Amino acid sequence: MTQNFRNLSLCATAALIAWSAQSAAAAEPTQFKIPAQSMQTALTLFAKQSGIQLLFPYDQVAGLHAQSVNGKMAPDVALQRLIAGSGLKITLSNNNVMALALSARAQKTRAVEVASLGVTALPFAVQSAGAGPAPQAGATSTEEPDGPAIVVTGSRGQARTVTDSPTPIDVISGADLTRTGKAGVFQALNTLVPSFNLPVRAGGATSTVIATGGLRGLNPDQALILVNGKRRHKTSLINAVSTLYNGSVPSDLDMIPTSAVDHIEVLRDGAAAQYGSDAIAGVINIILKDDAKGGSANVTAGQNFDRSDGELYQADLNFGMKLGDNGFANLSLNLKKQEMSNRALPLADCSVTATTTCLYPLIGGQLDPRDAAAVGKERIVTTSFGVMPSRSINTALNAGYDLGGVQLYAFGTYSQRRSDLWYSYRYPKDVNNVMAIYPNGYRPHVMIDEEDFEFTVGAKGELSGWDWDFSTGYGRNRARQSSEGTVNPTLGALSPTEFYIGTLKSSEFVTSLDLTRGFDVGGGNLQVSAGAQQRHERYQTFAGDPASYAVGTFISSGMTPGAQSSAGFQPSDAAYMSRDNYAVYGDVAWDPSKDITIGAAARFEHYDDGSGNTLIWKVNGRYAIAPWIALRAAANTGFRAPAVAQQIYTQTTNQFRTVNGVNNVLLQIKTLAVDDPAAVALGAKPLKPEKSFNISGGVVLTPLPNFNLTIDAYQIDVDDRITITSTLTGTAVSNILIASGIPASQANTLSAQYYTNAIDTRTRGIDIVASYKHNLFDALAMQWNLGYNYNKTKITDIIDNPPELSTISFELFDRARRSNMTTNLPRTKLSISNLATLGDFTLSSRLTRFGKFQVLQNGVTSGGVTTYPNDRSYGAKWITDMELGWQVTPLVNLAVGANNLFNVYPDETGQISATLGQGAYPGTSPIGFTGGFYYARVGLNF
Repeated sequence: MTQNFRNLSLCATAALIAWSAQSAAAAEPTQFKIPAQSMQTALTLFAKQSGIQLLFPYDQVAGLHAQSVNGKMAPDVALQRLIAGSGLKITLSNNNVMALALSARAQKTRAVEVASLGVTALPFAVQSAGAGPAPQAGATSTEEPDGPAIVVTGSRGQARTVTDSPTPIDVISGADLTRTGKAGVFQALNTLVPSFNLPVRAGGATSTVIATGGLRGLNPDQALILVNGKRRHKTSLINAVSTLYNGSVPSDLDMIPTSAVDHIEVLRDGAAAQYGSDAIAGVINIILKDDAKGGSANVTAGQNFDRSDGELYQADLNFGMKLGDNGFANLSLNLKKQEMSNRALPLADCSVTATTTCLYPLIGGQLDPRDAAAVGKERIVTTSFGVMPSRSINTALNAGYDLGGVQLYAFGTYSQRRSDLWYSYRYPKDVNNVMAIYPNGYRPHVMIDEEDFEFTVGAKGELSGWDWDFSTGYGRNRARQSSEGTVNPTLGALSPTEFYIGTLKSSEFVTSLDLTRGFDVGGGNLQVSAGAQQRHERYQTFAGDPASYAVGTFISSGMTPGAQSSAGFQPSDAAYMSRDNYAVYGDVAWDPSKDITIGAAARFEHYDDGSGNTLIWKVNGRYAIAPWIALRAAANTGFRAPAVAQQIYTQTTNQFRTVNGVNNVLLQIKTLAVDDPAAVALGAKPLKPEKSFNISGGVVLTPLPNFNLTIDAYQIDVDDRITITSTLTGTAVSNILIASGIPASQANTLSAQYYTNAIDTRTRGIDIVASYKHNLFDALAMQWNLGYNYNKTKITDIIDNPPELSTISFELFDRARRSNMTTNLPRTKLSISNLATLGDFTLSSRLTRFGKFQVLQNGVTSGGVTTYPNDRSYGAKWITDMELGWQVTPLVNLAVGANNLFNVYPDETGQISATLGQGAYPGTSPIGFTGGFYYARVGLNF
């Protein structure tokens, strides 16, 4: 005990002396050559090559892995790159001594390794001077690592701090995600990333199921999703009948358990030259936890303020374990149950002179007794105008093992989700009802059962000075669709009430080889990276039950054949397509001095389908004018190949549309594959890749300790954007469909749409992000964050109407569709948040302002005059979120919180459906339309 105390005193004295010395940042650059390997060995090599004494927790870094460091650079820069992503942080840095500690969430009393020209283990913990007060007991669930955030996205081969990056990057921690109280990763990002927009309901059908969010005003599939730096597969579902992001085929991040996420890096700049197709708007990289011990468990429950509905129940578990002496496995589990919410309004009473809201036909000119009995009583017939119910189980694994010269790694996710998609109520007197089956009407709903799987294995190491990383991964999403509580009215009383609609399958194989090496060039570090990738994609649709699409003998005028809500996939709709993609890239980043970074990348891609070949490039740079101010800029070209699903998807669904100025008209809409004879008859052509040109520039300011501010402006031009056409409906369209081979019994009730390269767009905007840490009265720690985004998209060109439509005066891409691309998203978004920590208590508060938006509809022409009576404008709204946390014991923590604390709703539409009581609020509102939500969470750290 006495000896330990003496050693502690000596180390503390040495640390205090070292702290007063000159900063290591001013040290002369040193030549480093440290391959990726175990953290213990890498830190020892760092100490030998730098000649600096290094203090770190030896026994606790077992199982951690170091990044490679090659080239000439300052020791503190080299060390930051070495430990990037490991959970370690630098707590002391000068010319003689540097100290490391694990992040607060993993911090416990541990031994310390002194790595220098000789290695000595000391059996006690060291708290470095200047590191701030020791964390409170049990504060591991909320505290974040100190120091600048380290990122690996957008800079192949080397890690950089956020402020050192030549392109703008946001870093969102796993704790940030948890504190939002949101139901999934995408919803949390909508709260935390200013340039990210996620409507609660992007549209109808499967668009209410897929978590679809856009970055910088572009579509969800124009931002590339990575997990641990590897491409994530797409969902098999498709936004075929959506309002926003129409036709996009994204990856679904809500299939990744929140408990598995260590942090998320959001690169807000085009990066297709580095990462390939889809990275037009940027890259979202999910970094999974890699802790080799300990874990956490959380149980969350909440519900809406109004009507006490929309209950949400979540259970999360994460734990890590060692694999042998040099490996780790980190496992995560998420269980979620979301109940339905409803904001439909009661119907008005019906009468013999106003029968619109009468559920039943008149009897002898008088009200049906059931309608008469309901007069003066509240009748809410729609029960699904809100968030749809779902159940899901998500699991994740992240594992690795160090063989010495080679590191093996594996990670993956497995998920099952059942989404219950309820459609609007059908009146008993509706032409699409069978009174013998549903005398009181019915509410059809579609059950979507998804199975989602992804697994990646790989190895990395060092050979002849080159760091190499070879991996292969497989991802698949399968969505089986069935409908219940519905009917095929053309089959009469013999119709089933449950149908199998069909199944969608999407899968991807990705194999990659990445190489990188640092060179001493001109007194600075030149990082050279190169690689190759092969990707095999498959998409398949399977037909449903014959009864789900049959046209029976009881068909009558106005009746839509097939299962109501969603007709089954017909045998002619069932399709299969696969393609292969081959890519090679080169990427260089040169730091001629600590103040200058210059980067360039080029990529060549070949597709064996109609997408063909593409050569794209990127250049970027950063220049620090002074220690506290730096300028950065980038320019790049990009592309997005049409998704396989967009080329072959065909299905028929029932959706409400505004037709000739009349709202809530029920249409049977058939999405046609581009090579379908009916689509060709309507002017469809083979899809080609979208192409983009992106320029950006910004400034990074760090005028005060613990304060940084970044301002970045951008312009993104996208040509040949792929979208779905306007809903083509009416007698003229039906005649074209009949001429193309569709039976008249179906074509007379069908409306059609198809994918096309419809438009060119230009998006301009600005991002402002700031953060500041400080203490009040030496007791209250404050972390402030501010984010602002201004974003405006305009259409610069629209393709001409094909001759097939010009003759019947239809617009291929009408005013309503154009509005959904340009005005139906908030132009501005402002977020101000604070995390205050006082002892065992934390208070997280966030104020978000979503700007105004407009929903423009097609005009109504009467007497030669066109007016726009259905246009609507919605004002800006402020939303307040708050969470109070208490670390009850080192093991147990509690939290209570509220999202939308003051129960704010969007402006009303003034277009409530008289027959359904729905439509009071815009479905595209970024704040939703179910009001405030409150919740409580119980957590356990172990």
